[in-house]
Amino acid sequence: MAAVVGKELFDEVLRDMDIADIDLATIRQMGAIGGALERRSGKEFIHLEIGVPGLPPEKVGVDAEIAALQSGVASIYPSIQGTESFKNESSRFIKAFLNVDVSPVGCFPTVGSMQGAMCLYQVCTQREAGKDTILFIDPGFPVQRLQAKILGIKQASFDIYNYRAEKLGPKMEEYLAKGNVAAIIYSNPNNPAWVCLTESELKTIGELATKYDTIVLEDLAYMGMDFRKELGHPFAEPYQPSVARYTDNYILMISGSKIFSYAGQRIAVAAISDKLYSRNFPALKENYGIGRFGDSFALTFLYAASSGTSHSAQYALAAMFKAAADGELDFVGHTSEYARRAGLIKELFVKNGFHIVYDKDLDEDVSHGFFFTAGYGAMKGTELVAELMRYGICAISLSTTGSRQNGARICVSMMNRPEQYELLGERLASFAADNRVRP
Repeated sequence: MAAVVGKELFDEVLRDMDIADIDLATIRQMGAIGGALERRSGKEFIHLEIGVPGLPPEKVGVDAEIAALQSGVASIYPSIQGTESFKNESSRFIKAFLNVDVSPVGCFPTVGSMQGAMCLYQVCTQREAGKDTILFIDPGFPVQRLQAKILGIKQASFDIYNYRAEKLGPKMEEYLAKGNVAAIIYSNPNNPAWVCLTESELKTIGELATKYDTIVLEDLAYMGMDFRKELGHPFAEPYQPSVARYTDNYILMISGSKIFSYAGQRIAVAAISDKLYSRNFPALKENYGIGRFGDSFALTFLYAASSGTSHSAQYALAAMFKAAADGELDFVGHTSEYARRAGLIKELFVKNGFHIVYDKDLDEDVSHGFFFTAGYGAMKGTELVAELMRYGICAISLSTTGSRQNGARICVSMMNRPEQYELLGERLASFAADNRVRP
């Protein structure tokens, strides 16, 4: 079986889309390239590039949102701070699954965690003169880097690949000791590597955040999806690991997109620790008239960004949080389908000469989950994703995630049909036949 598309067609599509360097293409652009090639070639493509949920939305959320709309909330501007039920259920959910106490007052609805992150970047870097930089623990979600760039906020980063366990603290301190880091951001489990920071590593991050008065933005988009552990039992160990146990300088971002398959309604919570919420910053007071961190975040930055978060989506997330904390919604059990898919897809890649790039959490294999990383010999990530595209397989280069390793990010969510696995196996076999593994 030959390549699905020829090089001429591939180059033509890139020219038509004005993409000079595929290494700089966003996730959405990669999907658009794949879609264009699919249409022009008439061949089905395997879409492993974009993290769209591949499971139906949780019914309890849909029912709650419909009921809210039928009650007439669509005609009323939502409170910036969030509805009472949203704030209470967010706080209870965090207690149930993280065993962390965050008061309802500090739980704010955001238009997905993307809006939360964008507004948090601003309030964090404007709270104190000289703290103007975001430290990214890479690899990470590419759009978070793009957001900082759009806002003109300075960035620093390092690839965690070689800095696990006792190596993490000294590496972080290289950056924090300069005194300019306003916030640290990472996801756990990690997008795209799916590595999971240990309690010891989180303790290191938390203690350094306190020492250097830096705020940790912990992105829990894939909360509970370390399927090696029995997570997901409310108010019972083991709990989701979190930096919140080791510092007061934290903000948790928990989205409904993946854990509840509720991505389309753009709903998340930004939960600010009680002590950070109450801290007063003269710079915020001088610039915006509101010095208290939590109030400034909501009434200045969230307000200016969207004038609130959809009323009905707040009711949906509140209902899903409540059902999960009540033990009536097993969201971890539902999302474990991604682990099954990842196991099958990894096997196909490895069988055809690929290797898992981020393969270990210290001495343990990484969990199967929503994402994994694949490399092919010494082939650079940009070259790899371009060549895979010619064989009808869409992925994104690890370089777009801030990784310093060669390879591609693979998302398993859209592999919904058995025949897709057979097709993927055939495509990978053809790729391997035409591209001998480079040492």
